[in-house]
Amino acid sequence: MGSDLNINKNKTGLVIIDLQKGIAAPERNLAPHSSDTVLRNAIRLAEAFRKNGMPVFLVHVLSSEKERLNVVADENPWASRANAQIPADWAAFTPGLEPKETDIIITKKQWGAFYGTDLELQLRRRSIDTIILCGIATNYGVESTARFAYEYGFNQIFAEDSITSMTKEMHDASVNYVLKRIGRVRTTEEILKSL
Repeated sequence: MGSDLNINKNKTGLVIIDLQKGIAAPERNLAPHSSDTVLRNAIRLAEAFRKNGMPVFLVHVLSSEKERLNVVADENPWASRANAQIPADWAAFTPGLEPKETDIIITKKQWGAFYGTDLELQLRRRSIDTIILCGIATNYGVESTARFAYEYGFNQIFAEDSITSMTKEMHDASVNYVLKRIGRVRTTEEILKSL
């Protein structure tokens, strides 16, 4: 399937979602792919993009009590951590994905990487019409970003073994019912062979 990608190196960018210490910690239980697997594959993609002179967009979320969204919801992910101190390096990119001089850093305050950021502007300025997405979590940060990208008219390729979620069911539902309808789902290896 990977041979059908025909990736144009001048018009494709890599968008890496939330591979930061507070989200991609190795001890987190993630499925179907471990944090280590996702990180290893994302690093391979980033290295290949940089080698080919293609842009890498590193997205991370900053979340302080003042900055985070605090909407009324049945399941508030911050409720259980109300009195917990967020480590100072929570938003730092995971080891191995430290930003390089050519990388573009996008800082967000919510799941998706487009709203309230200059991601779309940075992509358009580089004449990018296709993005390859990877990161954590499939059904939150990745899917939310992908939905915006679809509405903005970007072509998308999802590195399936470079995205993961809290459960296999969450990941599979996002991949099978959303991502496959708004882009192409491929393995890291298939993408690398197309570069």
